[in-house]
Amino acid sequence: MHPFDLRTIQDLEFDTLINWLEEYAIGGTSRKRIQELKPSNKFDQITKDLNTVNELLTIRTTGESFPALDYEELESELRILPVKNSVLQLESYIRISVASDLINRLLYFFDKREKDYPLLSGLFKGAYFTNEIIEAIDQIFDRNGNVKDDASPLLLDIRQKIKVVRNQINRNFDKELRRLTKDNLLAETKETFINERRVLTVLSTHKRKISGTVVGSSKTGSLTFIEPLINIQLNNELELLLDDERKEIYRILQELTRTLSTFLPLIKKYQFILTELDFVNAKTRLAINLNCVLPGLVNETRLELIDAFHPILWLNNKNLGKKTIPQYITMDRTSRMLVISGPNAGGKSITLKTIGLLQLMLQSGLLVPVNPNSKMCFFQQVLTDIGDNQSIENELSTYSYRLKRMKQFLQNSNKRTLLLLDEFGTGSDPDLGGALAEVFFEELYNKKSFGVITTHYANIKLKADQLTNAINGCMLFNTETLEPLYRFSIGQPGSSFTFEVAQINGIPLDLIEKAKTKLDDRKVKMDRLLSELQKEKTYLEKLNKEHLDAQHLANEAREQFTERKSKLEIKINSLNESNEKNQRYINAGRKMIGFIDRFISKTRKKDANKDLIDDIIKYVAVEKNKLDEAKKQAELKARIQHPSKKKIKVTPETDPYQRHRIKEGSKVKLTSTKQTGVVEGIQAEMVTVLFGFMRMKVERDKLMWVQD
Repeated sequence: MHPFDLRTIQDLEFDTLINWLEEYAIGGTSRKRIQELKPSNKFDQITKDLNTVNELLTIRTTGESFPALDYEELESELRILPVKNSVLQLESYIRISVASDLINRLLYFFDKREKDYPLLSGLFKGAYFTNEIIEAIDQIFDRNGNVKDDASPLLLDIRQKIKVVRNQINRNFDKELRRLTKDNLLAETKETFINERRVLTVLSTHKRKISGTVVGSSKTGSLTFIEPLINIQLNNELELLLDDERKEIYRILQELTRTLSTFLPLIKKYQFILTELDFVNAKTRLAINLNCVLPGLVNETRLELIDAFHPILWLNNKNLGKKTIPQYITMDRTSRMLVISGPNAGGKSITLKTIGLLQLMLQSGLLVPVNPNSKMCFFQQVLTDIGDNQSIENELSTYSYRLKRMKQFLQNSNKRTLLLLDEFGTGSDPDLGGALAEVFFEELYNKKSFGVITTHYANIKLKADQLTNAINGCMLFNTETLEPLYRFSIGQPGSSFTFEVAQINGIPLDLIEKAKTKLDDRKVKMDRLLSELQKEKTYLEKLNKEHLDAQHLANEAREQFTERKSKLEIKINSLNESNEKNQRYINAGRKMIGFIDRFISKTRKKDANKDLIDDIIKYVAVEKNKLDEAKKQAELKARIQHPSKKKIKVTPETDPYQRHRIKEGSKVKLTSTKQTGVVEGIQAEMVTVLFGFMRMKVERDKLMWVQD
């Protein structure tokens, strides 16, 4: 039995994710790989694939300036290049140039990030930075993808001759046009083009009055198209020159193809890198769209899914503006068989499918929509039995199909198997089917398999409670509003809430009570007990939530108090500084008042205030020294906290890279690489440079002048 058979993939709607993933791919190679993508049990390769996607996700979500993957595949070019004397299509040269430029930029990006992104950097093993491919193509083609006039001296000479001949043809034609228009021999349209030649549109009644060659006529025969005699020889000469041009262009492109063929191993590497990055990038874009992450990968067989979402349900609800409830699910060797019970339409099946689909995603190298602290392992096989699967071809009923599938599970299950069984045991007589389901449950348990089982059977719930490594879980139900909460709770079985669900769907109470009398008293009591247990658990969870909310409020109050205390301390320090400053002014004022009181104004003695003046000078000098010392201390503290950075102005004398010589038309290169380009414009210190087909704005101090 295949470890991830087609039935499992269909049951868990994995194909829906594949269709989404395919929309994010750029090239056909990646789309084909995505279409063939299936879960795998090659654990080492899966781990590598997951970590590679996670590296690109980190780049995409941390604001790194990663080059855009805008390229076309090089499959046809790789087929033609090895052929001797071959010539590529014109678009092929542009594709190769774009690919070379993109790989150069990617190499530059990963140059100093190899330790941060080792797996992505490893894709570039065997590739190297070069401008030779781009320069060889740039010598032949202009920005519009046309062959340049100066691609060769002979082509330049031919095109100059073509220009001269065309000008002469147009002058001759315009002269004839004016003369014949004046003689009223032309039709209303006067001229047209036939076989790329400019010809006169003549009224057929006057065609014999005009010297030239008849090249055609209108459908009605009222108009005749004539090539003027004076241009016949020139047009023939033009045809010869155009043929010479085509031959020379073919020779030039043949030589260019020969040059590019010397880079064939590198161009093959371009194709590999770009298609591989396209494949990884498609996975990354899907992860971003679904809020996926890489969980912790563990060797032992266990799961801990925190805030897990079913991606298809989440996206559908998002588009409808509805909220999706995340689930917390944990399984390990002590709780490897999980039995989920609860009301219909309460979320049992979606919880089971969430576990299964996330496991398929993980083992296909896709990140999963969970909390980053989640833990997941790899299973050798994931097998499902979900939904109403009748086989018309083999004339099997639902129950027969399920029995046949169960036989396969019993034959193939082991301790690294994850089984997902929805509505376990249904399809037959409830008592008989329940008994057989219990036996199957025990057999799968004895094989040490992991399993998630949804059921309404009480005996299965009871068996899960009795077995050491099995555990019950339930989907919660609001017993007050009689509505499902779509939240999973582990640790106890759940009531099916059969009568409650019937009540909210409008079934009369008298019929519900009558139905209860038909049941065994023990079963009613059991269901009531489960219902009461869930009520108590819901009440305890409510109390716990209130406690957590109170604790949260207390923490917020503590933080607010700490913040207010900090602000108050700052304010107190500011007031203390202000008080000290004011006290200093008061003391200085008191000192000056003392000096004023000592001043003797009514005296004839010349030196009556000499001692006072000496004291004033001494006091002022002491205070000045204090202020100077305080100022020095403040400046020293400021220099320690905020060291200054002096920017050296670039001048012809201090410019080792001769940046002062850079002007429009200068050839320059980046100081960090060997990539050269031509300056197209300068605004202040920003220089616009054309590197091949790529135009960039670069700071002047990152450039080196090469030549004018």
